[in-house]
This record gives sequence, C-alpha cells and structure tokens, in this order.
Amino acid sequence: MSPFDLTRTLPADAMSAALRADVREGLTHDPKQLPPKWFYDAQGSELFEEITRLPEYYPTRAEREILEERAKTIADITRARTLVELGSGSSEKTRLLIDALGTPLTYIPVDVSESALNGAGRALLADHPGLTVHALVADFQRGLELSPTPGPRLVAFLGGTIGNLLPEERAAFLASARAMLAPEDTFLLGTDLVKDEATLVAAYDDAQGVTAAFNKNVLTVIDRELGADFDPADFDHLALWDRENEWIEMRLRARRDLTVKVPALDLTADFAAGEEMRTEVSAKFREEGIRAELAAAGMRLRHWWTDRKGRFALSLASPASPEG
Repeated sequence: MSPFDLTRTLPADAMSAALRADVREGLTHDPKQLPPKWFYDAQGSELFEEITRLPEYYPTRAEREILEERAKTIADITRARTLVELGSGSSEKTRLLIDALGTPLTYIPVDVSESALNGAGRALLADHPGLTVHALVADFQRGLELSPTPGPRLVAFLGGTIGNLLPEERAAFLASARAMLAPEDTFLLGTDLVKDEATLVAAYDDAQGVTAAFNKNVLTVIDRELGADFDPADFDHLALWDRENEWIEMRLRARRDLTVKVPALDLTADFAAGEEMRTEVSAKFREEGIRAELAAAGMRLRHWWTDRKGRFALSLASPASPEG
C-alpha cells in the first residue's frame, strides 16, 4: 500500500456552490457579511503566511512555542498512533507533533484544498520514513467519518481557527469533534486568549498593511470567481475589539456610495458611504470558557498549556465519562 493517498469527500463543484451561497446570503444580509474562509485562495494563503511573520501577529509564534515545549508531553500522554488534523493547511507546526509521536504513525490531514494536502503530505513523507498519510479533502464543519486507523487517535485543531466560528457554530463543531473520538482518543485545541485591546487590534491591523491586503483579498476572489466588479480601493480595512463578545471583528468599510454587480448571481449590492461589511470574527478565550464549551460537547479538559507570556493556549481534552 502506498504511504500516501488522498480521498475527496467534497463534490467537484462543492466549493463553487458554497461560495455562491455565502456571497448571496452575505450581500443580502443586514448588515452585510462574508465568511473568512474565502480569504484563502493562493494569493490569500501567501498573504496569511506573511502575516504570521509580522511582529504584531503573535499567535503563530506563541502556539509554536507551546508545541516545541510540550509536544513530547502530549505524545507521552496520548500515545497516539493516528494523528488527525482538521484544517491542516501547510501542516508546518504539525511536524513537531509528528516528530514527538514517532513512527509508525498514520497522519490524516483534513482540508478543503487538495493542492495544500498534496504538497504538505508529500513533504512530510520525505522527512518521516514510516509515516502513512491519508489526506482527506473535506469541510470539517460538515462533520467527518474517518476510516478505521490504529488507535489511540489524537484529533488536532490548531492555529486558533476555532475563534472564526460563531458560538453556535463552535458548539456544532465541538460536538462533531467529540463524535470522532473513541474512549481512548484525545482532542488538542489551539485558542488565542483574551488580553489587552491594543495587542489584539495590532495583530489584525499591522503597520505594513498586510492584513488590510488579506482582508480585501476576499473581494478579489469574488470578482474572479463570480464576475463581480468590486474595487478593493473602494474599501478601508478595519479591526475592532468587541468587549462584550470578546472577539476581534475585521470589516471592510465603503469609502463612498457604490453599487456592486455580481453577474454570476444576477445580484447587485448597494453600499452607502461608511457602510461596514464584516469579513471575520476572531474570538478570544479564557480557560473557564473553553472548559465549559468542551463539557457541553461531551469532553473533559485534561491539560492546559500556555506560552510563557500567557497569550495563547493549547488544551488537551478527552471524552467525558458518563459520570462526567
């Protein structure tokens, strides 16, 4: 059997259909909104990689610091023989877990991007003899059914990506993650933590304007894929801290009155000068909140690790026993 295989669970037109549905719903919503997953075409992914290297953007470095210090501990606790990574992307930080877990090991990266899965999976195989990669082209928010693989399993959701989900979406996602776990399996979750407003806003509004370009890239994606006539120059990038909900909102604010046409949807959208469209929510967390959300999904928080500055956390959870 080949050490690499790739399975597609999404229909060929699934992403195109999802984009159409999201843009139609978002541009007709009051207030207007678009989901952040549409930032990530090839250009958007390059911009995000640039963001992770900016001095203001601490989450990637903080999470990597935790993994560098705790990967061996995680491996010793979980004894995982299968590593499942949801939203795997480049799988760069995952190397630390794979190195700690050792081989033989089955790695199941899950992502909507087939090219990302191919590139990351084959690069890992080149460096890790004894690794088996079963790549899965899928949308983790739709729920997953995994093929039988050696246990115990460690299911990882890194990068703080869970913060992009609204509370009801998080509850549904965590319930689906719990459904993947056998009693001996574990769930590793990366979360950005609540901290001072200045640090948070700077991470999403850097001085070089890279995050602004990343935010506006969603308009370029819609123009290319749906024939729309958005002009990114007509919008300003905003990053705001919502104290009540404890999340950052990224928005695009229209600089003038304008009308955007989206021919593929037979849709027009009017923007008033100063009107704002939300493009991302990035929730920040506290330990007690994570504990409660995991418990509501049927999981128990077992271990909690932060970087040395207390900016980011990795939590390790397991299925809760019937007694809790």
